[in-house]
Amino acid sequence: MIRFEDVSVTYDGLTEPTVRGIDFEVPEGELVLLVGPSGTGKSTILNSVSGLVPHFTGGTLRGRVTVAGRDTRTHKPRELADVVGTVGQDPLSHFVTDTVEDELAYGMESLGLPPHVMRRRVEETLDLLGLTDLRSRPISTLSGGQQQRVAIGSVLTPHPQALVLDEPTSALDPAAAEEVLAVLQRLVHDLGTTILMAEHRLERVIQYADRIALLPGRGEPLRLGSPSEIMAVSPVYPPVVDLGRLAGWSPLPLTVRDARRRAAGLREQLSTGTADALEGRGELRDQPHTTRTRQQPTSPTPLGAPPARRWFKRTSAPIHESPHAAEVQALSVRRSHIHALTDITLTLTPGETVALMGRNGAGKSTLLNTLVGLIAPTSGGVRTGGAVPHRTPPRDLIRRVGLVPQEPRDLLYADTVAAECDAADADASAAPGTCRTLLTDLLPGVSDDTHPRDLSEGQRLTLALAVVLTARPPLLLLDEPTRGLDYAAKARLAAVLRTLAAEGHAIVLATHDVELAAEIADRVVLLADGEIIADGPAADVVVASPSFAPQVSKILAPQKWLTVAQVKEALGSTGDTGGTGGAGSTGSTGHS
Repeated sequence: MIRFEDVSVTYDGLTEPTVRGIDFEVPEGELVLLVGPSGTGKSTILNSVSGLVPHFTGGTLRGRVTVAGRDTRTHKPRELADVVGTVGQDPLSHFVTDTVEDELAYGMESLGLPPHVMRRRVEETLDLLGLTDLRSRPISTLSGGQQQRVAIGSVLTPHPQALVLDEPTSALDPAAAEEVLAVLQRLVHDLGTTILMAEHRLERVIQYADRIALLPGRGEPLRLGSPSEIMAVSPVYPPVVDLGRLAGWSPLPLTVRDARRRAAGLREQLSTGTADALEGRGELRDQPHTTRTRQQPTSPTPLGAPPARRWFKRTSAPIHESPHAAEVQALSVRRSHIHALTDITLTLTPGETVALMGRNGAGKSTLLNTLVGLIAPTSGGVRTGGAVPHRTPPRDLIRRVGLVPQEPRDLLYADTVAAECDAADADASAAPGTCRTLLTDLLPGVSDDTHPRDLSEGQRLTLALAVVLTARPPLLLLDEPTRGLDYAAKARLAAVLRTLAAEGHAIVLATHDVELAAEIADRVVLLADGEIIADGPAADVVVASPSFAPQVSKILAPQKWLTVAQVKEALGSTGDTGGTGGAGSTGSTGHS
């Protein structure tokens, strides 16, 4: 169905190919997972299937890519639309209509399908993806995860023979991701749809793959094989594989079920005093009824928030200094007849890292936007560092709270990295070079003359984080910070956030990434339909939740282990590691 024949792609202005010598086939009715570190050319390979490379992106494509017998060099994307559907990393760039139902129908209208066929397929897709209640909603009012489901649905309705998906679950909560992946599996098994998919969160998707295509490094040869064969040699792998490598299991487990069947010995080994020894040293976060914090009465050392000109005008309100980073009391927010938040009461402490979790549309982003003053409460009160956010002038507020939004590019508008840093310094009234120094510390090697649009997802996130941290806010908010990040980039982010928390910053992450939450969160706040349904130590909350528990927790339950790093350290304390740990998962790399 999809055939690559010695394909190389060189973009304009580059001397070396982004991908080189790609030669493999995806047969009809097979799901192939494309994996590899960021920057190895996965998106280039996907875009070459839909004809976006080279017709839209430019550059030179050597070799041949065919889809259902059509050569993508001689067929433009619109001439391939009836056989291949594509969903990119950014759902917003995909939409052409205003409402959910219209978006689902648009592709079929373009192909001239009869109205009665369109109506039936729209209804089927609404049911498949759990979008029925959203059918009349404006797309602009949906959460990021809901928008991603709509984008996937819009390419399913024309019934293409092949699907190309770039990070299809990156904005979905765990339950929604499982639903979408189950739909894709049904399309493969029942309808013979061919799927080529790239995804960084391998813990979610690896069990659905028939084969894996691995790009180990930029310009390196692609390797194709079964999931077990590739995971044995891959530089990126999920926590379940990382734990299998650590325990020396062979063949490596690919699912929680497989790992649990082999974990009895490991659980016994971990329960023979190792956990008690670690707990005695205060090194585990899974002690019940306690929350590990690093409280610090003084303000944190330099770090920042969004520039003033990106905020709306407000009238001043009295500021009462508070020992808390933020206080939320009986907060309710109503937006367009929707109760986004209801009776939220929350206190955030300096040095504390809080993971804000819940299904798509639960109110996580609304709560962050209220804390940063972008949304005014309907009732109740919010204070960040003693200030009322929506009534505090921006130049005062950015020294109290900063937000890195779901799309970091929303904060970036200059033509170069240097100009972006200069603007951040000016907006925060910081010494010249403050933002640039922060960026260099966080991510060395980003040149001043690079356009922010040309940065990778991880680099763009780091630049936005440096911009926000320039004003040194005690409270740092991040909305889905790991979208588009590979395991290595997530590990770097986790290390940065640990350092910030140790310096006294309170950190709130709205995230669906249960592995990141397990790695760095002291506390988890679980939202459902705008209400808090759980609030407590990370181990207690996530272990008790089938949806939000990390893989290690599921494998080693009822023991409260959250990450491979914890297990590795515990085994190391007895001198018996049972194998070697990997560097592929957040659990194994984020602690270094």
